[in-house]
Amino acid sequence: MPRIPTIEPSAMNDQQRRFYDNIVAGPRGGMGGPFQAWIHSPDFADRAQNVGEYCRFNSVLEPRLSELAILVTARKWTAQFEWFAHEPIALKGGLSAGIIADIKERRTPTFEAPDEAAVYAFAMELHYDNKITDATYAEATARLGDQGVVDLVGVLGYYVLVAMTLNAFEMPLPDGVPLPLAP
Repeated sequence: MPRIPTIEPSAMNDQQRRFYDNIVAGPRGGMGGPFQAWIHSPDFADRAQNVGEYCRFNSVLEPRLSELAILVTARKWTAQFEWFAHEPIALKGGLSAGIIADIKERRTPTFEAPDEAAVYAFAMELHYDNKITDATYAEATARLGDQGVVDLVGVLGYYVLVAMTLNAFEMPLPDGVPLPLAP
């Protein structure tokens, strides 16, 4: 049960209803995850979901790379819904099951693809050290380009916002779905 009440469509004001209609009709297809919390502040919700739409569907990062960054973030924050939603997307996007399992279990993966190793190192340093070493920055830029590194920071930041929302409001998984991450 989330800490914040669910607003039924019939009880939404005009701004909330516009946000709801846009989310339900868009590529996300539903109001799961952070959207049930954000709708309580519909102007914020709309702005945040626009950033999320760019990060998820329009960044220059290949899906396997953006999903890698999202899973590192979900694991860092133990964001259950974020992991639940993005693990299958990461698999579909081409990230190996072994890498996903290692991140889930807080093990350092072994990467065959240099761009995946660069994204992982960048994400881990930024999340755990709050900065990026010159060597990690140079490798990420060499693999992803300047726009790719900017987009990577955007993906990491947006999904921290999502993870914080999920955890602060205790947004639940669908009924009957076990928690995917150990504390």
